[in-house]
Amino acid sequence: MQDRIEILKNECPKSDCTAQMELMTSLEVEKALAFHKSFPQYNETPLADLPAMADMMGIKNIYVKDESYRFGLHAFKVLGGSYAIAQHIAELTNKDVTEMTYDRLTSEELRNEIGQVTFFTATDGNHGRGVAWAANKLGQKAVVYMPRGSAEARLANIKAEGAEATIIDGNYDDAVRLAAAESEKLPGSVFVQDTAWEGYEKIPGWIMQGYGTMALETDRQLRDLGEKPTHIFVQAGVGSLAGAITGYYRDVYGDECPKIIVVEARAADCLYRSALVQDYRTVSGEMRTIMAGLACGEPNTISWEILKNHAMYFASCPDWVAAKGIRLLGNPLFGDTRVISGESGAVGMGLLAALTMYDEYSELRNELGLDESSVVLLFNTEGNTDPQIYREVVWDGEYSSQTSLYHKVE
Repeated sequence: MQDRIEILKNECPKSDCTAQMELMTSLEVEKALAFHKSFPQYNETPLADLPAMADMMGIKNIYVKDESYRFGLHAFKVLGGSYAIAQHIAELTNKDVTEMTYDRLTSEELRNEIGQVTFFTATDGNHGRGVAWAANKLGQKAVVYMPRGSAEARLANIKAEGAEATIIDGNYDDAVRLAAAESEKLPGSVFVQDTAWEGYEKIPGWIMQGYGTMALETDRQLRDLGEKPTHIFVQAGVGSLAGAITGYYRDVYGDECPKIIVVEARAADCLYRSALVQDYRTVSGEMRTIMAGLACGEPNTISWEILKNHAMYFASCPDWVAAKGIRLLGNPLFGDTRVISGESGAVGMGLLAALTMYDEYSELRNELGLDESSVVLLFNTEGNTDPQIYREVVWDGEYSSQTSLYHKVE
């Protein structure tokens, strides 16, 4: 029997998350955007408009921020890793990050001042490639550990950026612990990870600020169109992206903030489970899912504080939801923009489709207030970074939902 989507309304007790929210103010995010704009490879990624799909789903409009174009790396993660590297070097040289332009970071003068720094990290693919790319462009080194089952294509992409990369016999969280331990053995090295725990929060905070570039670009693009989202579906692994998006939009819009729906893979739904018991929880084990970028079992403590206070819903999605999203985005209705999305990038679209197209979820659709006035914002966080799975889903129909279980909305 097909696994059912589970959605939980956030009823966590509110707490003081002022310190966490201050990371994602528009002022801080402006600094990150200015930094990324200094790269010669920078271009604002497109915002795809899907009016025909929206009409079919009975809502006003759907917009998809398409990160498959980001810096030629087909994923958003480079925004966080590169900004954290810049912040670290600014700290080493007693400068403000606003002085850390691409030209400054790649200068011979700076290299003579700080030497070569090795950046250690763990990844399911996109974060590690982003750190490796940034380190390579800035004349630094990267060492990357990947969990068991990682795609060989993603390993090859990281090595192509000049990094030392290894797939270990362990899950994502094991890879994180290994990278942290190895970085402590090498003097002058730095551990750059997009998750946080007590005692390790500064660098993850910088990474979240780097992700803010995407939020700020999107906000401006929508304003130029005279639009404001009513709903934001944002996927989560450890929750760094979800926390960054939620923090930024809450800072800008306050009580008028769009409804934030945090979307996770069923096998690694640590935030959903945390919201369920209204306390921090982790997921362990293999976490088998096609959504490799979301296969993380330990929530970012910074993001959890933001999300438990400001996200409105948490969703736990089986793999068929992501596969549905891949097919819908890659095969749009006439007039809509085609979006090539990987598994982790497409789960938001798959969830939206299920909520609006199947009577099975009509109560949830009504509870979320998805109707003809809704403007939904989605984030395609990656392109087809694992070509094999993309072909299996699109060409061979793998991970298909059993639509006979549902009654389509007429």
